[in-house]
Amino acid sequence: MRQTDIKANTYASQLQNKVDFISQYFAAFAMPALEVYPSEPLNYRMRAEFRVWHEGDDLYHIMFDQETKQKYRVDAFPPASKLINRVMTDLIELLKNNEVARRKLFQLDYLSSLSGQIVVSLLYHKTLNEDWIAEMQTILAELRQKYEIDIIGRAKNQKIVLEKDFLLESLSINGRNYQFKHIENSFTQPNATVNIKMIEWAINATKDCQGDLLELYCGLGNFTLPMAQNFSRVLATEIAKSSVAAAQFNIATNQITNVTVLRMSSEEFVQAQQQTREFRRLEGINLREFDCQTILVDPPRSGLDDDTLSMVKEYANIVYISCSPETLKQNLEILTLTHTVCKFALFDQFPYTHHSECGVFLSKKY
Repeated sequence: MRQTDIKANTYASQLQNKVDFISQYFAAFAMPALEVYPSEPLNYRMRAEFRVWHEGDDLYHIMFDQETKQKYRVDAFPPASKLINRVMTDLIELLKNNEVARRKLFQLDYLSSLSGQIVVSLLYHKTLNEDWIAEMQTILAELRQKYEIDIIGRAKNQKIVLEKDFLLESLSINGRNYQFKHIENSFTQPNATVNIKMIEWAINATKDCQGDLLELYCGLGNFTLPMAQNFSRVLATEIAKSSVAAAQFNIATNQITNVTVLRMSSEEFVQAQQQTREFRRLEGINLREFDCQTILVDPPRSGLDDDTLSMVKEYANIVYISCSPETLKQNLEILTLTHTVCKFALFDQFPYTHHSECGVFLSKKY
């Protein structure tokens, strides 16, 4: 199904198909009842990317059919937030009549928020110069009469930020508002309302946990900050410099005092913990001072590597957020040898697709 063809009245049946698949796929494990967290049927995506097609004087967004690989025109995109839909219509009209701004433009990336802010990145096959900056400043001023918007220009070895390259998202989680800096071209959860449900589920799952929390792949602190309320301290790792900087900003903005973020990969953290390698980044931090009895992992689609998996199973409690049922199943074959699955959830981050985001909470067998 083309994403432009989705209909809200088909959502329930498609979600049920996904629920049936996940239930059957993990049937070999002693899983608890599946908790299902649906998405909004329309306007659920906070991010969208489009190629741009030039046809005479016309200019429009396009996407490619996954089966036929043929391009098709996109004037409205139902999965994307209402804000993205409004901005993409207004922006393309302003670009269409501006030769400097439209020439060699090949892609538009949109990042929006529930708080009403949006960042748009324009990607070009040309060097961006002062003329481009001047024209885009005019376009930005026009758009800012209606929107809280920022614009970035990208070309080979170039990134031009007209004012700022991030937005501030505000999420209400269990009645408390959290502020998060979301940086252009960095990972953020695409479905904001389902993301809130994921965070609240993780908070509830760990409400009776003791000691400290270790989080691998923490990103900008999406889970880290709200979950800190359940633990004495939180030790979090992230390898991307921009995400670490955003996490530090978010910690300060939300006035959370019990979180420490390390710029390390999960593999490096294993080496540091086992003292097989020294890291200058750990100067002034004694890992032995932390009493991490619970670990949270939200790995990439490839799942946990063998060394990290071996380390994870040593913790009393495991919160595993997975974007790949296949690698989650593989990892559970190992983790269920030492742990029991106490909670099992499906978060429908990606409606109308086969993609499924799952959460499991495991406790050690004694």
